[in-house]
Amino acid sequence: MAWMAWTVPTALFFAVIASLLIIFTILAIKYPETPRTGILRIETTRGDRLFITLLGSAFINLIWLGLEVAPQPYALLACLVYAVAVFRWV
Repeated sequence: MAWMAWTVPTALFFAVIASLLIIFTILAIKYPETPRTGILRIETTRGDRLFITLLGSAFINLIWLGLEVAPQPYALLACLVYAVAVFRWV
């Protein structure tokens, strides 16, 4: 893996994503759920909402970088608020 020049933040990012995927797989096996319809008027499961959250968080971070709103770590707070909203209402 030395050819990839991993940094600690990069390794943590991928470790968190891998952990989320493992946790959501275990939850899907242990506690199956039926899809629900939220404000988007489409049926979503936990995995769908996780994907929507990750995709939206990427866009939040890109916009944050582009507009230079505040230091980048504050974008994490915006992403966490967004994630709570997605899992609650979507």
